[in-house]
Amino acid sequence: MKILVTGATGKLGSKVVEALLKVVPASDLAVSVRNPEKAEGLKNRGVEVRQGDFDHPETLNTAFAEVDRLLIISADGDNETRIRQHSNAVAAAKEANVKFIAYTSVGNASESSLFLAPVHRATEEAILKTGIPYCFLRNNWYLENEIGSIQGVMAGAPWLTSAGTGKVGWALQQDYAEAAATVLSGNGFDNTIFELSGEPMSQEDLAASLGAVLGKEVAVHQVDDATYADAMKGAGVPDFVVPMLVDIQKAIRDGALDIKSNDFEKLLGRKATPISEGLAQIINALK
Repeated sequence: MKILVTGATGKLGSKVVEALLKVVPASDLAVSVRNPEKAEGLKNRGVEVRQGDFDHPETLNTAFAEVDRLLIISADGDNETRIRQHSNAVAAAKEANVKFIAYTSVGNASESSLFLAPVHRATEEAILKTGIPYCFLRNNWYLENEIGSIQGVMAGAPWLTSAGTGKVGWALQQDYAEAAATVLSGNGFDNTIFELSGEPMSQEDLAASLGAVLGKEVAVHQVDDATYADAMKGAGVPDFVVPMLVDIQKAIRDGALDIKSNDFEKLLGRKATPISEGLAQIINALK
């Protein structure tokens, strides 16, 4: 059996590969990366490194050859770019006769109001049209996405949000990676969807947990979208990113990431890592 992971040198992809190496021989594992030199360490450990670029479909046909189980990790970029890239990857998987596709989607992708959701809806639909057995890993929200805010609090700033009382099912990337590895290395996951979400929490809940880990009170400043946008600009966030961050806050406010699910337990045999423990890991890594 040959398992292949795309984006394997990225933050999530590298964690998926490490999780897989704990349960399958390196000889069963291949990775598809744009820059093979960045995966030299994996090659030295016996993982097959293949060059594959979502913007160059001809490279994917070779990268996906003789692959039994494929993980397509969603790419970065604007929605139009990502839909094009994902479509290329799905088409190449069909052309290469891949036997199973797992895809890192987003929570409640088929109905979500999150501005990222159209990318995931389009990709899920493209995979369905291939007729290839699939698993959609609908990841809620990475706790690591909040590193900028965590660093701000550590430097003495308040927790700033325009998300109101909206809740998020935060979990560590490690948890999402281990869930993906379980699906890729196991059986019985054909044509399944997993809503992978930690226990939904409000911004106040998260800030309180952060304060407990840091040993200090963390003030939460609830502001409107315009004030939030101005604050992000003032913090040096690139202009083109600011509207995305505001849209995320709005979607959270509207309940887009308030998803209760026990699917982590189904795949990992445990709940997602407790938020306090996850925050402590992130803070230790930042020190």
